[in-house]
Amino acid sequence: MAIIISVGSGKGGVGKSVIAANLALLIAKKGKRVTLVDLDIGGADIHILFGLMNPPLTLTDFLHRRIERLEDIAHTLPAHSGLSLIPGTGDTLATANMPYAKKKRLIRQLKDLQTDVVIVDIGAGTSYHALDFFLMADQHVMVATPDPTSVLDLYRFIKLAAIRRVLSSFLARGAMADALSDHDFCSVDEVLEAAGQTDEASRLVAETTLRAFQPALILNRLSGRAHVNVAALKKLLTEYIGGHLTLLGEIPDDPAMERAVRGYLPVADREPTSPAAVALAAIADTLLTRMTSHTC
Repeated sequence: MAIIISVGSGKGGVGKSVIAANLALLIAKKGKRVTLVDLDIGGADIHILFGLMNPPLTLTDFLHRRIERLEDIAHTLPAHSGLSLIPGTGDTLATANMPYAKKKRLIRQLKDLQTDVVIVDIGAGTSYHALDFFLMADQHVMVATPDPTSVLDLYRFIKLAAIRRVLSSFLARGAMADALSDHDFCSVDEVLEAAGQTDEASRLVAETTLRAFQPALILNRLSGRAHVNVAALKKLLTEYIGGHLTLLGEIPDDPAMERAVRGYLPVADREPTSPAAVALAAIADTLLTRMTSHTC
């Protein structure tokens, strides 16, 4: 069974898609079969990073049932052995606002893809679609920049993801699901309190679910004057959300990244010795280690 890695962000413009594309390529270079999936519904463009301007089949064809099997819209990339791409879609408003049944069908087939690793590029923001696609994975990766608004949106995304993860753990528990279904929770503490009011076992389920939620962070575009206080962020998340945050790595602000995007190639391919590419390679190695420990 494939290991699914979701790559999300609290806001757009932080380099999430570029990072997902490079990590997919680097992991494929390590001998893994990798499928890169663009789930940035309504704003998909990751195919352009590989020079694939007009893919003949996209998620639109799958979601509208012109193609029944998700694997049939995967494009092999001849220049990158072991890597295939499922292009996203932004063609219609109806696609961007897909019904729940379509989302469940998509998630089910993502989990059944015949590959070693699935890397999913999640749309930015905190819509239910973004949160559900992010949480379906085995490994959860967030991307942020040192920009204060990016850090704030990162905290908000993780908080809302934690709340949705806890609520989802009660979907099969009738009484608890009924008790929580009509609430609009603003904090994890509110969820835990509501769970505890039903019975102590429910609170224990919620707390256990939170402890298992351990997202990883990639910091992008760091420079001498632009840094993030990771220790303070970890403390904040542990104190108010209960989840543990792991720093996967830091990518320096590097003009090679922009040159690679303009050349329709991942920087790991175009300029593999550039500072950004070296940092991405280290992050890919760390992800592989995490995947190994996950399957043990």
